[in-house]
Amino acid sequence: MTYKKEVIIRLDRIIQNYMQKSFYVYILASKRNGTLYTGVTSDLIKRVWEHKKKLAEGFTEKYCIDKLVYYEQFQDAEYAIKREKRLKKYNRKWKLDLIEKSNPEWKDLYEELISGFPGQARE
Repeated sequence: MTYKKEVIIRLDRIIQNYMQKSFYVYILASKRNGTLYTGVTSDLIKRVWEHKKKLAEGFTEKYCIDKLVYYEQFQDAEYAIKREKRLKKYNRKWKLDLIEKSNPEWKDLYEELISGFPGQARE
């Protein structure tokens, strides 16, 4: 595949994402089995980047919570917010099991997210 065609395909994905607004519930961790944070956003890449750069003041900054270990995508903002509230009520063991099922190695999923978007910072 030529570079030009690859860029066009990636731009097409970006345009589709903007045309179809998505909302995300996500879980960040300080490390495997470490401190967890659950949040909701309409721009997952930007929000995780903010956590990584310590621009999100408060709990995540204080405890160095910046590894994206789990996320869910929704088309409806209300449903995403309700899901976030439910996840926050679940006990720690349940959240750990949720992460283990979809990400048993506790990889930072941020790199996978930005790999398809040219121009996104990698650090």
